[in-house]
Amino acid sequence: MSMEDEIKEFSEFLKQQRDEINLKLHLGGMEAKEEMEKAEEVWESFMEKIDDIGDDAKETTLELIQAAEGIGSELKESYEKLVSQLKS
Repeated sequence: MSMEDEIKEFSEFLKQQRDEINLKLHLGGMEAKEEMEKAEEVWESFMEKIDDIGDDAKETTLELIQAAEGIGSELKESYEKLVSQLKS
């Protein structure tokens, strides 16, 4: 599997988790909603990086891939925190 395929697969995982959290937020409290708002800003940044990687007109560099991975990891931590809050 190529690095681009791995990143796309990871972004699909994050999208699914994001969608599930948004659904649960309708039942959650204000604290979780505020946390999700912060995570949404990171999500937008992550998607910009993914779009840059997928843009054939731009050269995909290791630096760009590492930036996307870093943002993705931050987003994953935020989502895990939200899931934990929503379970309790």
